[in-house]
Amino acid sequence: MTEPEGTSYAGPVSRTIAYVIDILLVATVFTAGVLIAALIGAVVFPTHGNLPKVAVSVYLLFLPATLALYNTVFWALAGRTPGMALLGVRVVAISGRRVSWFAALIRGAVLAYFPIGAAWILVDSRHQGIHDKLARTAVVRMRAPATDAAVAPRPPQPPVAAG
Repeated sequence: MTEPEGTSYAGPVSRTIAYVIDILLVATVFTAGVLIAALIGAVVFPTHGNLPKVAVSVYLLFLPATLALYNTVFWALAGRTPGMALLGVRVVAISGRRVSWFAALIRGAVLAYFPIGAAWILVDSRHQGIHDKLARTAVVRMRAPATDAAVAPRPPQPPVAAG
């Protein structure tokens, strides 16, 4: 992949911080939902003793699926998750175009269920993890938007007369 003009590959630190932000966001919302469901279940079924085991099983089974879905939707629609937006990085297809829904789904599922594959970003020259290789994607730094000051410098101010 040749880098699009004005962009560079995102490094491991920014990618890791963005991923941790997203995991914390998803895990917090998901945990709150599981706790609310467990409390409702305890009220509706007060004699059911397996409720804590069911809650843990649901948590372990569906948290990665929720993370994969969260990532897939954000990558396909916006090219970045909220954590990535905070760090100024985005996902693009190797061609430089937007990520397709299918590529976002592959990337999200592999990252959620095989997160150790992300360690490959430490040794890859383009900082691509296994999920990037399989989905044919890369994470790049976003270009800073041009400001009016950068486009047209301010004219010099007339000298102030001493009076």
